[in-house]
Amino acid sequence: MSDDCIFCKILSGEAPCYSVHETRYTKTFLDIFPAEPGHCLIVTKEHFTDIFEATPEAVGMVGHVSTLIAHTLREELGCDGVGIYQLNGDSAGQSVFHYHMHVIPRWKGTELNIHSRVPGDPAELEALAQRLHERAYSMRIDD
Repeated sequence: MSDDCIFCKILSGEAPCYSVHETRYTKTFLDIFPAEPGHCLIVTKEHFTDIFEATPEAVGMVGHVSTLIAHTLREELGCDGVGIYQLNGDSAGQSVFHYHMHVIPRWKGTELNIHSRVPGDPAELEALAQRLHERAYSMRIDD
């Protein structure tokens, strides 16, 4: 755990999140600055700054969960596609230095962005997190 890491604070319960899915090794929640509705973040429970620090097992589990979340988004939201992004280092656009992956639903005709400057509506995020949570657990994978 890192004292100044927002994801570590979420994992410890010090900061709230809109939880979608959880395994022994990862937690998935909605991005509060979503590029699209349903924009999820999969974070490792162990603090790694980036892929260069992360263990192969952690990277593998995040990848494994990304498959479930991609299917969840397509089934629940009916998106045309899903973008899966993982940024490492400031120069690559990483803004939270805790290993994580973005899973973003995409629809034809929408602009391709990874981050938004506009926060999502809390009530909409809460309702969407609940829908995705229920769908993800109905499609449960081994953890």
